Amino acid sequence: MLNKKITEAINNQINKEFFSSYLYLDFSNYYYDNSLNGFGNWFGIQTQEEHAHAMLFLKYLQNNGEKVVLDAIAKPDVIFTSFKQALDEAYKHELFISQSINDIYAIAYEVKDFKTMQFLDWFLKEQGEEEKNVDELCKRYELFGNDPRGLYMLDSELATRTFTPPSLVI
Repeated sequence: MLNKKITEAINNQINKEFFSSYLYLDFSNYYYDNSLNGFGNWFGIQTQEEHAHAMLFLKYLQNNGEKVVLDAIAKPDVIFTSFKQALDEAYKHELFISQSINDIYAIAYEVKDFKTMQFLDWFLKEQGEEEKNVDELCKRYELFGNDPRGLYMLDSELATRTFTPPSLVI
């Protein structure tokens, strides 16, 4: 059995991860609607990754005999004004998710739940990669996005991204 604070925090994280998936699906649709299919694909892959993260947290609770509580997923409320805005919003969201995972880690540390801390280690590393990837995409857009040929090439590159399910053993 896990500490009640840990169970509650992980249940909240499951909802945040599903919302992230939903949010990135909205971003993906925005880019597809604007014929930037590579960007649409990139965010479609993000959608799959966030769903997989939610499922890992969910499975962790199940494997520890805890009840999973699914909450309603809020509708994304971002109104896009530019192609760059969605990238900036994604970066801010990744920082938010990183902080949320750090908060769970702090609770686990406080209650000396070393098993949960070890489980969260993978997510901490993953979030570092997520932040780096989105930050680099923002910077690359700054460099190439205002040039139609550069935007075309960046979009074409993003179209090649594929989903690889996480291999975390829980």
